[in-house]
Amino acid sequence: MVSFEEAINTVLSQHFRLDSERVVLSESLGRILAEDVFSDMDMPPFDKSAVDGFACMLENLSINSMTLEIIETIPAGTVPQNAILPGQCSKIMTGAMVPSGATCVIMVEDSEKAGEHQVKVTPVNTGNNICYRGEDIRKGDLVLPKGIQITPAHIAVLASVGAVTPLVTKLPAIAIISTGDELVEPAITPAPAQIRNSNAMQMEAQIRTVPAIPAYYGIVSDEGPELRKIIDLALSENDVVLLTGGVSMGDFDFVPGVMQDAGIEILFKSIAIQPGKPTVFGRRNNTFIFGLPGNPVSSFVLFELMVKPFLRRMMGCTTEPVEFRLPIGVDFTRRKSARKSMIPVIIREGAVFPVEYHGSAHINAYSVANGIMSVEIGTTIIKKGELVYVRPL
Repeated sequence: MVSFEEAINTVLSQHFRLDSERVVLSESLGRILAEDVFSDMDMPPFDKSAVDGFACMLENLSINSMTLEIIETIPAGTVPQNAILPGQCSKIMTGAMVPSGATCVIMVEDSEKAGEHQVKVTPVNTGNNICYRGEDIRKGDLVLPKGIQITPAHIAVLASVGAVTPLVTKLPAIAIISTGDELVEPAITPAPAQIRNSNAMQMEAQIRTVPAIPAYYGIVSDEGPELRKIIDLALSENDVVLLTGGVSMGDFDFVPGVMQDAGIEILFKSIAIQPGKPTVFGRRNNTFIFGLPGNPVSSFVLFELMVKPFLRRMMGCTTEPVEFRLPIGVDFTRRKSARKSMIPVIIREGAVFPVEYHGSAHINAYSVANGIMSVEIGTTIIKKGELVYVRPL
């Protein structure tokens, strides 16, 4: 049995990089950027007004109110036709190009009409109200580094520099295999001694959030030959195989042995973590396999803590999982402390509150949780107000 830290280091050290592809910008959300993106222009591309108002010469204004001649109106998207001279101004809209000669924009709120083509301005404590060319980004500047996961804000940046077909890492193909003669599909009413297979649907949903491409291979009997056949097929058609059930030490848990028979190098097969102790990880050439426990909480937690970071690393993602230290909102105790525990919690008002949790079969606890709190080996009591590590879900 290895520690969780040893296990995650082993997993992350085994990845390989997937190939890249170009996608249209509207389909890039959530993908991992595979190249640095540079600006093809200055931003703003011209001196532009930050407000609706009157563009004029700041140095020509008196301390008190003064009347200026309006020589033109400049809507956004048009090029000014006249330069500003002393005693003149142009009516200008937010985002419009500032005319030559103007060194400030007096806000509409600091003006009043003085005639058909005149305005009285009061330049009290006025700023320039001009966004200068290139003050945000210069042509050739790095705007987005490779390795980020593209968000809506990143899409806006990509659009602003004309990167309409960004290079992203291809999505990994992930096989899902469920083992256990007691399992039936969710649409079937279980007979006595049977349970519905919730793991496969759960893991398919988790895979899509990475994002990656799931492929469900169905429920496989615990019999060795059938399991070996499906494992071989899944390994040949995917980048990663996720197998749930049959990995503990029971008489009918054949998965580790079948994996070895299939030529898979087992890198570890037990982790000092609760839930999730009987987790197996191995590889065959450049294809990887996780044997996860059959209990739904175990497979859910291990996917979030271990499989998801692994898949993101395969795609070249450089961002690390977010983890906070927050005070716990109530006293917390546990009976056993030989393994690191992962506890479902609600993060609320700057504190962490464990939810009602009955163990690794109680997936309902995670339907209300929005975080996972870690409790280190040897810790049995955490007092209210003590800081704990928590990972948002």
